[in-house]
Amino acid sequence: MKGRDTMLIKELFQKDINRNIQGVVKIGQDTTDVIRDELEEYVITGELLRYFRTFFENYRKGISARTDKIGVWISGFFGSGKSHFLKIISYLVGGKIIDGQKAVNFFNNKIIDPTVLADMNAAGDISTDVILFNIDAKSDADSKSNKDAIVKVFMKVFNEMQGFCGSMPWIADLERKMTIEGTYESFKAEFERRSGSVWENAREDFYFESDTIVDALSATQKMSPEAARHWCETSEANYNLDIATFAKRVREYIEFKSSLTGKKHYVIFLCDEMGQYMGADGNLLLNLQTVVENLGIECGGRAWVIATGQEDISSIVKETKGGRDAFSKIIGRFDTRLSLTSANVDEVIKKRLLAKTESGADKLRLLYREKSAIIKNLMAFSPDTPEKKLYENEDDFVNVYPFIPYHFRLLQEVFTGIRTHGASGKHLSEGERSLLNAFQEAAMQYSNYSDGILIPFDAFYHTIETFLDHNISKVIIQAEDNSRLEAYDIRILKLLFMVKYIANCLPANIENLSTLMVEEIDQDKLELKKKVDESLRRLENEKLITKNGSQFVFLTNEEQDVNREIREISIERSVIIDKVGNELLYTLFGTNSKYTYDDRHDFAFNTIIDDRPRGQQREEIGIRILTPYYAYGNDPSTTELSMLSMHENNVLVVLPNDMSFLDEMEQALQIDSYIRKNSDREETKAIEDIKTTKARESQQRKDRSKELIVDALTRADIYVRGVKCEIRENVPRLRIAMAFQTLIESIYTKLHYINKPFLTTEDLRRILVQQSNQIEMDGISIISNKLAIEDMIAFITNSSYKNISTTMRSVLEYFGKVPYGWKDYDIAGIVLTLFKNQTLRLEFGGRNVEVSDASVVDYVTKRDAIDRLIIKIRIKISQSLINNAKELARELWGYTAMPNDEDGIMASFKNKAENELYKAKDSTGQKDVSLSALLAFYDDHRYPGKRILEKGIKLLKSIIEINDVKVFFDTLQDLREDLLDYEEDVQDVKKFFANQRTIFDNAMKELDIFEANRSYVLDQKTLDIVSELDRITHMQSPYSQIHLLPDLVGQFVNCFAALLQTECEPVMMDIKQDLAITIGYAEENGLTKDFGEKIQTSFANLLDRLDHVNNIYEGIAMRTESDRLKQRLIEQMQAERYNNLVKEEQGNYSVEVPVRKMKTISMRSLFSGSTQITNEADIEHLAAEVTRKLKEALDENTTIQIV
Repeated sequence: MKGRDTMLIKELFQKDINRNIQGVVKIGQDTTDVIRDELEEYVITGELLRYFRTFFENYRKGISARTDKIGVWISGFFGSGKSHFLKIISYLVGGKIIDGQKAVNFFNNKIIDPTVLADMNAAGDISTDVILFNIDAKSDADSKSNKDAIVKVFMKVFNEMQGFCGSMPWIADLERKMTIEGTYESFKAEFERRSGSVWENAREDFYFESDTIVDALSATQKMSPEAARHWCETSEANYNLDIATFAKRVREYIEFKSSLTGKKHYVIFLCDEMGQYMGADGNLLLNLQTVVENLGIECGGRAWVIATGQEDISSIVKETKGGRDAFSKIIGRFDTRLSLTSANVDEVIKKRLLAKTESGADKLRLLYREKSAIIKNLMAFSPDTPEKKLYENEDDFVNVYPFIPYHFRLLQEVFTGIRTHGASGKHLSEGERSLLNAFQEAAMQYSNYSDGILIPFDAFYHTIETFLDHNISKVIIQAEDNSRLEAYDIRILKLLFMVKYIANCLPANIENLSTLMVEEIDQDKLELKKKVDESLRRLENEKLITKNGSQFVFLTNEEQDVNREIREISIERSVIIDKVGNELLYTLFGTNSKYTYDDRHDFAFNTIIDDRPRGQQREEIGIRILTPYYAYGNDPSTTELSMLSMHENNVLVVLPNDMSFLDEMEQALQIDSYIRKNSDREETKAIEDIKTTKARESQQRKDRSKELIVDALTRADIYVRGVKCEIRENVPRLRIAMAFQTLIESIYTKLHYINKPFLTTEDLRRILVQQSNQIEMDGISIISNKLAIEDMIAFITNSSYKNISTTMRSVLEYFGKVPYGWKDYDIAGIVLTLFKNQTLRLEFGGRNVEVSDASVVDYVTKRDAIDRLIIKIRIKISQSLINNAKELARELWGYTAMPNDEDGIMASFKNKAENELYKAKDSTGQKDVSLSALLAFYDDHRYPGKRILEKGIKLLKSIIEINDVKVFFDTLQDLREDLLDYEEDVQDVKKFFANQRTIFDNAMKELDIFEANRSYVLDQKTLDIVSELDRITHMQSPYSQIHLLPDLVGQFVNCFAALLQTECEPVMMDIKQDLAITIGYAEENGLTKDFGEKIQTSFANLLDRLDHVNNIYEGIAMRTESDRLKQRLIEQMQAERYNNLVKEEQGNYSVEVPVRKMKTISMRSLFSGSTQITNEADIEHLAAEVTRKLKEALDENTTIQIV
């Protein structure tokens, strides 16, 4: 009530708060009173002044010069005043006259910029047709599905502006044609005379009035009744509209109007809610783009399009399929873009509604000075709430009171949210309520309250409820009838509905709801929060709202039904544990499956949630997390938990006994289950929207569960090996990392034995060539990895005692586990270190591995080799065996630079043996004198010493093939005498090949000659020489007597030469005789010129060969060869002689001359071999044999010549 020092709220305002204010401007309301009120009440804010300046400046440019940029786009949120602005523009450019004064005159005192006023006056003075329309109201019900919908609406309103038929454009085309021809008025009069109805009223009944129309047309137009009838029947079907035709029609109209007045004429299309009509429809946007483009090109700036939308044209283009690239032109066409902001609405409301009287303003200033701190504390929102605008100073307080600055923006969000989510009915969608209405109605509710009150946000519900969908208002009406609820509960319920769709800008938690419900500057905020909390609990119990985290959500009837179904869904505890377990482990480890102890050691671990192992439990350490489910009904003590962890190699994490994160996850899974079960069911749009909202809620609950899990892990108790860890760190990952560090150091007690790690294969190879494995620590040289080496030796030794084969894999497995945990390369490095210092020996594929083996590193690291590599303790070789090996090397090869280690000695000895077998060279380094090379000579020769070489090769090969070090040294000891014997024997063989082989080869050559002529050699002296040669060359060790061979060879050569001379002398005589016979035959027959040289050459070659022959058989055989040569040459000469004879006898006549064949027979062939005649019978036998041979040779036409 009004007090002594107070004022009523309604007394603070300059104007009556209860007066009638046209809060919403509607396109189509154009009575004089409405127009006057709109012009008088219109508030010019700073923002609107800028937009007036921009628009009229660009419009003036279009007036003064041709342009195609004729589009204006006015954007602003719902209730921002864009429709009012559009209507004011229509009054100004259309030169509207109200009560005898131009529309621009209403702005003389509102706009102080003379340039803007001048541009406004210039625009109003130009002949202009203004077409103001709401496109949604003017379009047909199904027009949006038509890609040409926009141009159809534009043509419709264009036709209506001219007085033509809008709904039937083919009729409008006829009316336009008659207007141009000047017959339209006579047609209308004729139609009215015949039908009794005014044409404009009757044309909508076109098909019912067709007969009358035909008569009127035929009477007033140049049309026969048949033509008129044909037009009526076909005009609709033949009608076709395209954008180019529309633009042409507008241009023709403008030109027609200009011709009537002699002045420029303009047409302005002012289209409200164009953006809402198009939505994200690319076809409609393209249609608008083409309309504006064609109007710009066709009319050159004398036709403009001004449109409004809740979004800027660029945003609409971006959201449309195809985006900016496909519709870039339209942005250029709408070159003038004006965007009304919330600040503009705020200023209008302050000036039109909330302007204070001088006394009221003074009163409020004093109040603010006194209570500003209290007011600031009252207006506190939760930290997760986007910043809200509060009173900036006392002037701001005066201008806004009794409202709060954030009310303006927040109410806009509420309007948009309700409209976007379909919770509004027809009135809001048609724009019958504005922010101005809402603030006026809220102020009227509290108009009789005293100053000091603050209007709570739920006061705006009164405005909102008038346009709410019935399903929404029904929930609140039913709640008002609920006896278990209080009046204040209903107010909270209304408030929750209002903020239902704006959670992004105002989370509906207790803090924020309480702030929104503040009603007095001196109100106790704590008591208010308590009151709000109690109401929320009652509403939640009645299932009218639900709690999602810290936020409360209003539920529609459908949402209440869905929630009821969701609550009845049962989720197995194991499923919840699995889902929560995923989040617990992800929070702690992310995607890592190993714990990083240091820069070298990563430990895989098992995971267990409560009593449920996750995956195979193959690792030596793990983490076990106990949720409140584990302790449900049985809260274990610290001692029990310590005992539990003592028997496990796990980090035991005990979460606080707070079920919140489990409850959130359970509810999220219930929602997911509901959505899955109902995914294939056909639902109403409302239910589908609820399912979408619920899906979002499910994700929110999962996210909140994650947040609560992080909090639980931050407060969890952690046990390691029976001890509760005191970890001050708050970050869960760091807490668990510290616990794992403690666990690892308590069970991997020998991890630190590796003080010199091996990181790469190069480190491993370096072991095999380095001289020492010592490192420097604090200036002291110590053996690296000493403890590791000792444990490795102990393990392999113990395995040997138990006759257990130790493979590289078994070593890796043993030292990779507790208490070692060594890296594979470190284990391999220790093995190679012991191998290099000859503590271990390695066998691979049944053979000993040597340090020089290029693959030894692969043997200890490659997965396909570690099963085949056997590791054994190496047996120490006695010094006597080592000395024996060195002595043998010295005796066999004169080699004294032997290494001192066993492997080195073995390798060097085998290398020398291999060299002896395959690589030895003579003193020049060119000739191969290896045993294998020398033995190859025996393939074609009978040399002495073959068995010695074979024995040596066998001995050396047997040594080379030994891989076991002990066997090697034992074998050298066993073969010592054999090797020394070989060394002694082989020296003669090597000297033989170096110095005696040529002499031996010469002797063997002469023995081969003797064998070829044995039957002719009868001289005893020669035979004795041959016998001595044969004896020496067949000796097993002829080396001491080989020096005798050159003299014996010389004697044999002389004796054999004399014998050869004796045996070849008769042959020489026979050859010379054959030569003489052949020459004589040539001379007798005049053929010396043709054959003389050939005969001499042939026999000379034969004599020369005889002179150089060293084989008696070969020399004697030349007698026969000479006889055959003689016979062959004589036959050739006979053939030549008879050819000449035939030529002479034939002359120049073609007479066939019989030619007898000549056959030559050697005398020696008739008396072959030696023949003895002792009686007449021998003579007769010889004569008969000669006769037989001659008869066999004698043929028809053959002449035999014996030579």
